[in-house]
Amino acid sequence: MGKVLSLLYGVFAYLVFFLTFLYAIGFTEGMVVPKSINTVYDGITSPLGQSILINVLLLGAFGIQHSIMARPAFKKWWTKIIPEPVERSTFVLVGSLLLGLMMWQWRPIQDTFWKVEHDLVCAALRTISLLGWAMVLYSSFLIDHFELFGLKQVYLHWTGKTSSHPPFIVRSLYRYVRHPLMLGFMIAFWATPDMTYGHLLFCCVTTAYVLVALQLEERDLVAVIGKDYESYCKRTPMLIPLPTKGN
Repeated sequence: MGKVLSLLYGVFAYLVFFLTFLYAIGFTEGMVVPKSINTVYDGITSPLGQSILINVLLLGAFGIQHSIMARPAFKKWWTKIIPEPVERSTFVLVGSLLLGLMMWQWRPIQDTFWKVEHDLVCAALRTISLLGWAMVLYSSFLIDHFELFGLKQVYLHWTGKTSSHPPFIVRSLYRYVRHPLMLGFMIAFWATPDMTYGHLLFCCVTTAYVLVALQLEERDLVAVIGKDYESYCKRTPMLIPLPTKGN
């Protein structure tokens, strides 16, 4: 029964993540969803200073949760409280709920930082942004999408199998940058024809978080993978696909 419950919990967490991910696309792109990054919903508005504070706190809560719960030391302690097979699903579920909270309580700041009027340029920017989202999803499959979001762990637990760390293999987009998934997010967020100050705040805070979080992640990767990852770092850029020594 415990294995079945773990599997159901993992599937539930994944579905919450996937629906939140889809909503996040609509939220940042201003498409389909009832509330986007630039729209006032149900008349909820706040003074400028309060809006900035609320938005930064909402983004900070999401970022802090991701940074703390992803660390090996936290996982070692956390799995003394919850079963190890559902550790990743719990991480995914908490992150999805915090992301949903951020989008629900986001305070738009609608003054314009830039606005592109040319139809072709607008279409090009929106296409580039959507390609960024596609890059995020594609990159997740390159590094095992279902393990990244907890489904593989609960499935293996259900079948009575044990998981093992796959060998370190560099392929596809990972040959050009070490973190194409994060690069995809940056492209998706920044490529917009209508950059309000609220959207700009979102882009700046998330970019700053990514740059800090990647330092922590790479430290953990070096500890787990060792010299192979150190060598990979020397020959492959972190985010900007420029030639480096050794390529």
